[in-house]
Amino acid sequence: MQKIFTTGQWVMAVALCLMTAGPLHARINMVALPDRGKTLIRLDNPLATLIEEERILTLQKGVNSVDFSWEGVRIDTDSIRLAVVSHRDQVRLLNVSYPPAEQALVWELHADAAAEVRVRIAYLLAGIDRLTAYKGVADKKERRLHLKEFFVLRNFSGEDFAAADLLMGDAEALSQRIQHEETRQRILSDRTAVPITKVWTFDARTLPWDPEQQDTNVGIPVRYHIPNTAAAGLGARALPAGKVRLFQDDGHGGTIFLGEDRSPVVPRGEMMKVRLGDSRDIVVTQRKMQERRINVRRNKKNRVILYDTDEILEAKLENFKDEPARLTVLEEIPGQWDMADCSHEYTRRSASIVEFEIELPARGREKLVMHYHRRNVR
Repeated sequence: MQKIFTTGQWVMAVALCLMTAGPLHARINMVALPDRGKTLIRLDNPLATLIEEERILTLQKGVNSVDFSWEGVRIDTDSIRLAVVSHRDQVRLLNVSYPPAEQALVWELHADAAAEVRVRIAYLLAGIDRLTAYKGVADKKERRLHLKEFFVLRNFSGEDFAAADLLMGDAEALSQRIQHEETRQRILSDRTAVPITKVWTFDARTLPWDPEQQDTNVGIPVRYHIPNTAAAGLGARALPAGKVRLFQDDGHGGTIFLGEDRSPVVPRGEMMKVRLGDSRDIVVTQRKMQERRINVRRNKKNRVILYDTDEILEAKLENFKDEPARLTVLEEIPGQWDMADCSHEYTRRSASIVEFEIELPARGREKLVMHYHRRNVR
C-alpha cells in the first residue's frame, strides 16, 4: 500500500523487506520521521542555494529502505546526497533508486546493528535567494556616511524552514525562520562615521570635449567613494553586490535624497563607488592643439606605410563650487605610444587609458596638457 504524503513536506520512512531466501531481516513499519534537526542554508553562491539538514534515522539490523519525497518543493533531483554522520563504521549506503513518475527516491542502508543514526542530507533548492541593500546618510559637509547594510531573504521554494542557519560567504552565520512565500529583512551591519570622498569623473571616451557646442547641458558623473577598510570601520569582509540608496543630512533634522546605484561586490581593501548622478558644477573643455605626422616610412613605390604622430591635447578644468573638488580625468591614447611631456602626474590604467587625479580649488581652474607620440601608425 502506497503512503501518500502532504504536498511540500519532507517525509522519510524506514522499512525492512522480509526475504524468502538468504539472510532474515526484521520488519519495520513505515513511519514519518520527526522534524529536521540542524539546518544550514548556504547563500554564498548566487546561482544556487545549498541546503544541508540533519535527521535521525531509526535503523534496524540489516537492510533498511529510506524513502525521501519532495512533492511541491523545487529541488534539483540530481543534487540530493546522503551522508552518515554517526555510526559510520556500522552503516553503509548500498544504493539509491528513483521510483517512476514520482518526486521521490529510495536509499538502501545496511546497519550492522539496530541504532538511531544521524545523517546529513544535502540538496540544491530553487526559489530561495538573498538580496543585499544599502542605505547611506551623508553629513551636511559630505565627509562622513552613516551606512546600513540590509539582508533580504526571499523564499518561494515551496518549503518552510522553522529554524535555519544562513551562511553568506565570509559573513557570520545568521539564525532565521523563513516560511514559503515569505520575505524577511534584517540589518546585517550598521556603521557610523564612514569616511567618504566625493569624486567627479570626466571620461574623454564618452563625454563631449566642448560642452558649449552641445544643445543640452552636459553633466559630469559624480560618485561617493567608500573604502571597505578597517580604518573606515568596514573591511571585515567583502561587501556583497546590491542596491545603494544615498541621502544627505539637510541640517534641519531631515534628509535629502541624493540618488541610488547598484554596487558590484567590493573586496576587502577596495573602494565602493556609488554614482549620485551628473553634476554641472565641474566643466571640462578640451581640444587637440596639434596632430602631425613624423618619422614617415614609405615603400619602394613611395607609398606611406608607417608613421608616428606628434600630438598635443589641452583640457581646461573649471570648478564653479565654493569648495574644492576632486576630479578624475580619463584619456585614451590608442595603439603604441609614449609621453613626451605632461603637466600633471598620471597613472596608466591599461595599454590605452591614462588616469589623472586632480584637486581643483574652490572657484578655481586648472589646465591639463598632454604632449605624446603615437608610434607605428598604419
